[in-house]
Amino acid sequence: MKRKKQLFYDDDLVEWIRQNKKQLYWLAYSYVKNEQDALDVVQDSIQKAMQNYQQLLNKEKLKSWFYRIVINTSLDFLKKFRRVQVTDDDTLLYLSSSTEDQYENLDLAGALERLPTKYREIVILRYFEDLKIEEVAYILNENSNTIKTRLYKALKILRIDMEQEEG
Repeated sequence: MKRKKQLFYDDDLVEWIRQNKKQLYWLAYSYVKNEQDALDVVQDSIQKAMQNYQQLLNKEKLKSWFYRIVINTSLDFLKKFRRVQVTDDDTLLYLSSSTEDQYENLDLAGALERLPTKYREIVILRYFEDLKIEEVAYILNENSNTIKTRLYKALKILRIDMEQEEG
């Protein structure tokens, strides 16, 4: 019989999770593209973080460490449940009932979606999660220069894609 892993955490971790729950959800959602799956990924990530919190030696890296857990859990989820991603009813309702002109945002969202994963995740972490290059490198377990190069290439691809959408 498999024993459950004991939870090791403190109030700082719980408080940080509470303060950042929306960002964690959106990060997971950016990978799995489904509300319930994103919630499951966040829940699994919280459990993993609580089980391994004692291994985090530098508490100042909590955000990067936790984001790495969410990304890895999302990728594991996608590998385990490879399936066609269908837009859920809430998203369709939100997009169809908008009174504002959302074309630019939809174009950007579409262009981001077309980016290869290795570029998209860098753009999301750097610009949507407002992380520094070094933090992105830590989360993705890559060299900072590699992240800079991929970010530059991703922005170039996005610019070309957006220009083609306009034309």
